[in-house]
Amino acid sequence: MATAWKIDEFIGSMTAASINTTSAYASDVKQFEEWISRLKIDTPQLVTRDLVRQYISFLTTSQKAKRSVTRKLAAIRRYFAWHIRNGTLKTDPTTGVRTPSGTGRLPKVLTKEQLNALLSCSNADVPEWKSSRDTALIEMLYGSGLRVSEVCSIDIDSINDRNNTVIVMGKGSKQRQVPVSEPSVLAVKHWLKFRNAVVSNAVVSNETRDSTALFLNARGHRLAPRDVRRIIDQRALTPTHPHALRHTYATHLLDNGADLRAVQELLGHSDVATTQRYTQVSKERLKSAYGASHPRA
Repeated sequence: MATAWKIDEFIGSMTAASINTTSAYASDVKQFEEWISRLKIDTPQLVTRDLVRQYISFLTTSQKAKRSVTRKLAAIRRYFAWHIRNGTLKTDPTTGVRTPSGTGRLPKVLTKEQLNALLSCSNADVPEWKSSRDTALIEMLYGSGLRVSEVCSIDIDSINDRNNTVIVMGKGSKQRQVPVSEPSVLAVKHWLKFRNAVVSNAVVSNETRDSTALFLNARGHRLAPRDVRRIIDQRALTPTHPHALRHTYATHLLDNGADLRAVQELLGHSDVATTQRYTQVSKERLKSAYGASHPRA
């Protein structure tokens, strides 16, 4: 019976996770429960390591992307760990289970032309206040390698212009302090000249303006991730997404000799393996540069 799996209780325990994460994990665990029920397994207590491995093999042979398979295994692993903590299971059937080896999809890095297009406004019809805000926003995304949710959460007093740092709220409600580039500092200062006027001129009905947020819309409300994606779409030369700026930030740091552990800390990755993807990107870029530039390549 599906009720024996207590999936809703498991999802309810993920209080520190984002809505997107809990939604994905709920879907992943339910898919596993549906698959294994076909084998007449109706409770999590009857799941064995071999059954989990069979499921991972099934996903792989179904031509699921490696990233997708990895996430699904992570969801199942977290689900059974929850049962262990609650005492409803004694052994974890996901122990020792690994996803198939493979290169997976590498993060996409923006070209110089793509990056320059995002950092400049070529549309003369865009109001100066909006152009100033969008440039400051994109400079922060690239200059500090922030997630879109992190840049939206920045308050005015989160930025320290004496030592050029910003405090952001990362995944799992973890705060970290990140350096801010000089172009970002200048862009933010330019935007702040307009910000108060935007807030005071905003027409707000039955809602309260956000007096603390750094980045606001024309109604005086804090920008949401969907607003940032719209801004990126308006400036991009080719279809892209805000996270591409974070990929580009990390790769450029490694290209120029930054330490992997330092990049991990700057990005707020809990696992260095996540950061290591960028070392592969950096190596591929070096190979490409060698092939294009060396006379004997």
